[in-house]
Amino acid sequence: MAPAQAKIGFGQVRHTRLAPKRHAFAYPTYFLMLPMRSLHRAPGALPRNRRSALSFYDCDHGDGRGPQQGGALAWLEELLHSEGIDDADGEIWLHCYPRVLGFTFKPVSFWYCHRADGSLRAVLVEVNNTFGERHCYLLSNAQFGTEQRADKVFHVSPFCPVQGQYRFRFMVNPQGDRTVARVDYDDAQGPLIQTSVSGQLQPFTAQTARHALWRYPLMTFAVVWRIHWQALRLWLKRVPFFRQPPAPASFVSR
Repeated sequence: MAPAQAKIGFGQVRHTRLAPKRHAFAYPTYFLMLPMRSLHRAPGALPRNRRSALSFYDCDHGDGRGPQQGGALAWLEELLHSEGIDDADGEIWLHCYPRVLGFTFKPVSFWYCHRADGSLRAVLVEVNNTFGERHCYLLSNAQFGTEQRADKVFHVSPFCPVQGQYRFRFMVNPQGDRTVARVDYDDAQGPLIQTSVSGQLQPFTAQTARHALWRYPLMTFAVVWRIHWQALRLWLKRVPFFRQPPAPASFVSR
């Protein structure tokens, strides 16, 4: 069987806040979907750990290790083993933003960890905040289309307290060329925020990379700008502000 190839997804990110003031936005986006074990064996067309207009760097994930230490895949495999997950022995797909012109910020990345028979075993949700901190939520026994829950323990937005629960749902169509990752947040009063990122997947080639760069030339810079712009809008709406608490003691929560 030929190794899986890197893909690029073109779609949309959506965010809706329900209370105390309704606030919603949607932006076009693109992202990478990378078969990390296949790429370890055969790098393919994706520029990796080297300068390029659009590229992927291992050190942008996990504990920041570079390719000399096995890269992000080695970190992920060690994490799964330490958490008692030894049967995710199939492909591991990483849904993430690339570096664009050497810059990236990845609010959230999803590691889809499969068994050898192709079934989904676990999902690792890797979250970064704008304060330079990172935390991972491990969803074991995950299934596509089935809701998974995790207690919120990590500070992301100053307009949300560190309490309540996340509700995760991941979907892929039968053809495997469209994906949706949905993350909703409930506080003590009930549903508060609904978010999703969705996209149509295409093979990562020089042509699709050029299309992404021409259509969204400063996409990762725009991610950071939009985060701060939306924060300003919430502040102007007088949404309550919460100060940054200490980071959780554990890097991974289940």
